[in-house]
Formats: sequence, C-alpha cells, structure tokens
Amino acid sequence: MSDKRESSPKPGPASSRRKFVKSVAAGSALAAGFPSLLSGEAPDAIRRTLSREPGSRQVPPSDRVGLAVIGAGGMGMADVNTALRIPGVELVAACDVFNGRLDAARERHGEIFTTRDYTEVLAREDVDAVIVGTPDHLHQPISVDALRAGKSVYCEKPMVHDIAEGRDLIRAEQESGKVFQVGSQGMSSLGNEKAKELYEEGAIGQLNYAEGFWARNDPIGAWQYPIPAEASEETVDWKRFLGPAPDRPYDPLRIFRWRNYRDYGTGVAGDLFVHLFSSLHFVVSSNGPTRVQAAGGLRYWKDGREVPDVLLGVFDYPETDTHPGFNLSLRVNFVDGTSGSTFLRLVGSEGAMDVTWTDVVLRKNVAVDPMDAFSQEKMAEAAADEGGLPARVRMLPPAEARYRVANGYRGAHVDHFNNFFEAIRGGPPVREDASFGLRAAAPALACNTSYFDDRIVRWDPDEMRLI
Repeated sequence: MSDKRESSPKPGPASSRRKFVKSVAAGSALAAGFPSLLSGEAPDAIRRTLSREPGSRQVPPSDRVGLAVIGAGGMGMADVNTALRIPGVELVAACDVFNGRLDAARERHGEIFTTRDYTEVLAREDVDAVIVGTPDHLHQPISVDALRAGKSVYCEKPMVHDIAEGRDLIRAEQESGKVFQVGSQGMSSLGNEKAKELYEEGAIGQLNYAEGFWARNDPIGAWQYPIPAEASEETVDWKRFLGPAPDRPYDPLRIFRWRNYRDYGTGVAGDLFVHLFSSLHFVVSSNGPTRVQAAGGLRYWKDGREVPDVLLGVFDYPETDTHPGFNLSLRVNFVDGTSGSTFLRLVGSEGAMDVTWTDVVLRKNVAVDPMDAFSQEKMAEAAADEGGLPARVRMLPPAEARYRVANGYRGAHVDHFNNFFEAIRGGPPVREDASFGLRAAAPALACNTSYFDDRIVRWDPDEMRLI
C-alpha cells in the first residue's frame, strides 16, 4: 500500500494526538495523494487515496500452481475466477456433486478434470492447491483430507461448521506444513490495513466500543437462490452432499439453498458475522471475546428456513497487550428497507473510525489544548506564517478524514489470493491461518448456540476452547 509505514509501539494518548495533528496538517506519509474537499461534507474534511502497486511478478514454470476447486457453485467459481488473475495459477480440476456445475466448469475452462468425488482430486499429482467452496458442513473434513494429502488449502469461511472441529484442522495444518488460508477477503483489504495503521497510531485514543453491521434486502442476498431446472436425483449426488450430516430424502431446497438449514450452514452469524470478527481482530490484533450473547428472530423470510433473518450479538473483549477491555455489538438484518449497510465502527476516547474493505472514515472529537507546550510552539510558528488565520484555528485537527481506494484498485479478493499463492511460493505467511480462522469463527458460531439455547456462551480465545 502506497501510504504504509512501519508500525511502532502504541503511543500514549498525548503522543498519539500530537502525531495525528502533525500527520494531518502536514500530509503525513500515512496517506497517499493530496487532500481535497468532500462534496456535501464539512469544509475541514480531507480525503486521502489508498493504493497498492499492482504485482508484476514474472512466474517461472517451476512456480506454477495447479489449482482445483472442490465445490464449484457460485462462491467456488467466483474464487476460481479471482485466483486465475494471479500469474502462474492454472485450473486443472473441479469437483461438485451436481453435474450441471461440472458441465459449466468445462465449458468455461476447457477440458479440465471433473468429478463428483473430491478424493479423486486430492489424488492427482498436478493439483498443488485446492479451493474448498462447499457448504459449511464440509469445510473441515475436506480441508483436513486435503492438507494430509499434501495440498495447500484456501477454505471459504467459516472454516468449521462446529467449534469442536477446529482443533483437528489446526493440527492438520501444522503437521502437513502446507499453507492454509481462510477466505475472509477483507483481511487483505486496503481499508483494513489503513484502519490498523490508524489504530496503532492512536488516532481514536483508547478503544472502548465497536459495532458492526451487515444488511440486505433482496431474495438472493437472503439466500433464496434459484433451483436449476435440470437438478434431480440422477444429476445430484445426494449422499456426497450430505456427508456427515443426518440422512434424509433428496430435497433440492436443502442442496441449493443450504445456508437456510442448520445441518449444512451456519446462519447469518457464520456467513457474515465472521467477516466482521476477522476485520476487527486484524485491526486491533485481538484473539477475540470471552462472553457471547445473541438475540434475533425469523421476521420476514418464512420460507421453511431454520435460521433467523435478523440477529444481534453482544460481546465482551478482555484487556490485552494490544487493546483495552471493550464491548462489541454486531447486527445482521435481511429485512433492511434502507437498502443495506456493511461496515465496522471502532469508537475510542478521542474519535471513531468507520471501516469497510475500501474506505475508512476517521472522525476526531478532541481539539488541541491551547495550554499544551507542543500546541503553544506550533501556534507561535503559525502566527509568523502568511495567511492571516488565527493560530488556534490552524492547529485544530480536521473534523473528518476519508481514506478511499484509488480508481482501478484490483480489490481485496485479488490481494487475498495473491497472499495465498505467495505463501505457497515461499513468501510471507498468510494473514488468516487456521488459528486465526478459528478465533474468528468460534464467536460467530457461539452466537448460534446462544440464540438457539437461549443462554450466554463463554469462550477462551487464547486457549481456543469453550468454557
């Protein structure tokens, strides 16, 4: 990222305030581009552009990565399309329990190997890495088998269907020595990176509260996916889809709208809370909360689904070396008549940040103390400057600063896959390994436990175990 600099030990509040005032007033190295007024915003608001140099890596044949996708549905194939934008990556195989998806994969990518049986993919020598884009209940068993077969794994979130599955997956990652990354793409976003820098600079003072929102208001967003006309017991391998789930008769709703059913999906918490946990934990370097409580209900999409379409969660985070104790609230709403919102907000003693994968809005609420020695020195300097503005006005920090990705930025999805393949080629470790992935998934899945059991759930984020 063009405006990134080395992080330093977290400064105290006074030092943080001074650093922020200096950086904004002078055009700090923390931000790229030039400040400009935002239309319709406060006159003292500034805008900065976030950018990253596009990779121009020349990949020798020895670094070619043979890729397979297991679960070639919407998310799996979207991941494939993104992964193939990374130089030196070639799709060689696809696996799915529905014939129609295998036909579509061959039509789009040529005569690749296709099968309903994922173990046939793992046995192939030309497969170096796999994307696990299956329903949630198959994430862990397939990832474990893939790692033990010597394949690197990019697993869609959440990485487990049940918290208890996490230990075996972490062990398989460690014992295999292969790269494992969870697909919460925001982990590699410019927005999260900027928020982390600002947080570590002390830009919002002492963190005391955070909140996250993820809202939708359309049938596809609420998981009412279309059922393929050609789907039948002949074209679908129902038994392979069920896997470890309870046996039951073929039901197209359960396979093509699997997120609505607890046997295969993890509800709005596992689908969307986990993104917010991943971003928050990355920004403030947290292992997670110790107390989880959820409430909600099925308010609108009464189509036979077994999970709520409105869910609220509240969480207690303990004090650690990287953050004070603070509270978090999360909300997912599939009945949002305002057309939806998705962001994470961090609130501190001196300001707040609204964070998305592409934007950060920083608002300050502390003006410079005129009795502060640093402030007095800068006022004296300003008084000698041309322009005629009173020194105190010149020293006030901007009420709002916006950081936004540059036009043409290739996006967090591409960066996340680039990090994955660079790790496979011996580069830096991935940002979301199995331990990080479990610490993001567990509090999300604990929300389901709290909701369905109507109780508070206790979690040890350091030892990664329920209490």
